[in-house]
Parts: sequence; structure tokens; C-alpha cells
Amino acid sequence: MNNTLKQHILFDLDDTLIHCNKYFGLVLGEFFELVHHWLGHETLSTDEIRQKQIEIDVAQVSKTGFNSINFPNSLIETYRYFCRELNRPIHLEEEQQLNKLGLSVYEQEVEPYPGMVETLETLQKEGHYLYLYTGGETAIQQRKIDQMKLSTYFDNRIYITQHKNESTLEQILQRGSFDRSSTWMIGNSLRTDVVPALTAGLQSIYIKQSDEWVYNMVELQQEPGSSFYTISSIEEIPDIIDIKIKQEIKQRPLN
Repeated sequence: MNNTLKQHILFDLDDTLIHCNKYFGLVLGEFFELVHHWLGHETLSTDEIRQKQIEIDVAQVSKTGFNSINFPNSLIETYRYFCRELNRPIHLEEEQQLNKLGLSVYEQEVEPYPGMVETLETLQKEGHYLYLYTGGETAIQQRKIDQMKLSTYFDNRIYITQHKNESTLEQILQRGSFDRSSTWMIGNSLRTDVVPALTAGLQSIYIKQSDEWVYNMVELQQEPGSSFYTISSIEEIPDIIDIKIKQEIKQRPLN
């Protein structure tokens, strides 16, 4: 492929290349059972508990970024809230149990989405430059990267940050001297992947997941136009990029 047609493609990690939310869902299921056991099934609905946990979790992430302590803290704070609401004593051993439960989500064996390997191999063989741009703590994210052997595709072109936003993406783009017209951001988060990419003048592919984390959902304030695509599977990515390149070739003036 002509060097001028090679694309720079930044991939998100969690719930883009590998499963993530489903592990949080499993832990939350255990959390709901514990709260019902301790505080009574009759007094609280699962939906009440879930909505309060979401409220606390999103508020903490908005303040501190992707910090591993946020999730277990959200379980503990939700437990405390309902204990106070029901005039029920707060027990330290129950809080310790919730902290351990919350942290267990980061010990799960990660699982790739169908087509992850094939998609990355196809893009790599086509000569595109692949980058990984993920939110979280370095040790936790690096463990996932190592387990999935993702350095095979991304080498040292890996960015891990606790604050995944417009400012962080802009710093990456400026340090790397990216050509924005041939740079893509691919991810499942409208908030941390799509909006920063469109603001920075990149193309963006949004992988819409069926059970998305509330924090990731925001309204697009701008008309994304032809630089924005919505898909449901990573296996669609190579074709989209290939079509875009062919469109650019057609639009080039003949010498």
C-alpha cells in the first residue's frame, strides 16, 4: 500500500477488543445478593440498589478517572447509603467483604471479542499503523495486554491513562505528529473514544455494545458527518477503512 494511504488506527481495549463490562455485571450480581441478604429482600429492589451504585460510581470516575478503587468503593458507599436509610448498623466485616468482592473484578481472566485476532491481523497485513489507547491503571491494563499478547500488534505504541479525555488524546496526537486526516479512533465509549476523536478532527468508529456502562453514554453535540461510523462488531472495521481509502483515491485529482 502507498505510504500516503496507510492509516493510523487507535484502538480502545475494554469492551472494544476484550470483554470487560460482563465481569462487572457478574460481580454486581453477587453484590445485589449480599445487600438483599443483609438488608432484606422486602425492603429494597435490585433496581434501587443498582441505580444508587451507578450514581456513586459515575460520580467517582468523573472526579478521579479510571482508578481501580472506584468500583469497590461504589459498592461500599451504596451499602452505607442503604444502611443509613434503613437505620441499620454498618459492619466493618461486611465492608471488607464488599471491598474484596469489588477488587475481584480485576482478577478475571480476560476474553477477546470474536474476530479480535483476525481484525488486527488483517489491518496489520494491510500495512496500517496500530496503536492501543486504554483507560485504567497501568498494572491492571498491562496484565490484560500481556495475557492477550497484544504487543504482537501494537509493539510499544501503547498508551495507558487514568484520564481518557479530549486533553489526553490531544497530547498523544501532538507528541506523535499524527496526520489527523488518516487517523482513526475506535472504541465503545461515546464519552472517552468518539467525542474526543471527533473534536480532534479524527475519523471515529463507534462499536455499539448491547449493555453499555452508563458513564460511556453521552449525546453527540456535533454532526459527525462522514468521519463517524457505528458498528456492532470489530470484524466490520477493515472493510470500513478500506472503503474510506478507496473513496479518497477517487476524489484525488488526476495528474
